[in-house]
Amino acid sequence: MVLNFFDQFESPIFLGVPLITLAMTLPWLLFPTPSTRWLNNRLTSIQGLFITTLTQQLFMPVNKKGHKWALLLISLMIFLITLNMLGLLPYTFTPTTQLSMNLGLAVPLWLATVIIGLRNQPTHTLGHLLPEGAPTPLIPILIIIETISHIIRPLALGVRLTANLTAGHLLIQLIATATFVLLPLMPTVAVLTAVLLLLLTLLEIAVAMIQAYVFVLLLSLYLQENV
Repeated sequence: MVLNFFDQFESPIFLGVPLITLAMTLPWLLFPTPSTRWLNNRLTSIQGLFITTLTQQLFMPVNKKGHKWALLLISLMIFLITLNMLGLLPYTFTPTTQLSMNLGLAVPLWLATVIIGLRNQPTHTLGHLLPEGAPTPLIPILIIIETISHIIRPLALGVRLTANLTAGHLLIQLIATATFVLLPLMPTVAVLTAVLLLLLTLLEIAVAMIQAYVFVLLLSLYLQENV
């Protein structure tokens, strides 16, 4: 039974083709395409308002040089939100529960912010490795600690997203299994467990959106430090 709980996180393969590729391609097919009409429909208007509000919130503290990243980061956030939400549907696979995929998104983007900082303002970027006013004997140790803390940033991004989604999916499956087991034995307790499962599902919907927002928000903060 324990092994079955973790089977949902295995990347499915059909005819030798990993279906994670299909799961990553599907979200882009669900978005409405812009039309040539003067007035858009309600879905497109709500989507535009959502994207505009998030862009303003994310890039308000970032200077104008960092606004070039708006399209990339907002697209990434919508992509992650859609993947996380689709993963809550029955008989689906959530690619963002794979640490390799999350690190594949976090490491290149974090490295790009660091390279931009080293190219545009190397003194300021390297200055982050040494806190101001540090005692001279502690300078080598502090530089090592700050370097490690910077290197851990993309790892923390990927692990945070993976751990939150994995824990939520496991908890939903555990409570759902308990509901089916208790239904013939204690129907009243099973109903209460089903209500708890419904509330947990609503919580997971919020977590799926919040984790995608946090992922992109931290990337924008890293960008702010280096532009």
